[in-house]
Amino acid sequence: MPPVPVAVNAMWVTDHHELTPVERYDDIYIKRDDLYTVAGVRGGKARTCRHIIESTPTSYTHGVITGGARKSPQVSIVANIAKLLGVACRVHVPDGPTTPEIDSATEAGAEVVRHRPGYNSVIDGRAKRDAHESGWTLVPFGMRCAAAVTMTAGQVGNIPDDTKRIIMAVGSGMSLAGVIAGLGTTGRAIPVVGVVVGADPRRNLDTYSPWWEQFATLVPAGVKYQDEVVAESPIPLDPIYEAKAWTFTEPGDLFWAVGHRDLVDCRVRLGYIPHW
Repeated sequence: MPPVPVAVNAMWVTDHHELTPVERYDDIYIKRDDLYTVAGVRGGKARTCRHIIESTPTSYTHGVITGGARKSPQVSIVANIAKLLGVACRVHVPDGPTTPEIDSATEAGAEVVRHRPGYNSVIDGRAKRDAHESGWTLVPFGMRCAAAVTMTAGQVGNIPDDTKRIIMAVGSGMSLAGVIAGLGTTGRAIPVVGVVVGADPRRNLDTYSPWWEQFATLVPAGVKYQDEVVAESPIPLDPIYEAKAWTFTEPGDLFWAVGHRDLVDCRVRLGYIPHW
């Protein structure tokens, strides 16, 4: 079954140029980038994916290709946005038992190609080769592209001036690179703590944010990537990513909620029924 719709106590953002809100809970701010939604999928990766597809004309004449881990929301994000835009989609994933994310991609009409061994490097390489040979648009594994940096950087604009630190979960490192770019552009010296939930992101950071060590400190989540966590937080947090970073949050911090794998019921997203 695909992920179930989730209920949150805030308004959805559907314009990918609009700032997502910052909410305050007692003495902690939360940047609600998880409230950006398109095609029922959510967060900063969804914003970047939409931009990549819409800004590449060949997407509409050929299709889009991506790759992702079995528990990564990437394949669901790309497949659902492709469906909304009327674009064919093929996703590459590791062989093994299905997951809600893969099921979501399948139900959105994507062709799912499984690979063994299922290392990230294999999935990434097969998706790149497929895109090269087919001429389809590649939505990079982990959204590793300049567009991801640019689209996230613009979201720094409404970070409160009294923010002590920014805390965020780090997967590929692209969201962190975008936050750092935004801080640099606006001249704000707010330290960032990146909680690493998967593979080492430093290679990506060195490529897309060469000055990252001036702004950010990386700390390990201390939990295996595939293990899910439930956080005692005021909003629902993604169990693979954000929930593992929440325990690092202290008074005065801003917690950056990058996204969430749960799908958004389109009636809620478009405001046809009350938000709850």
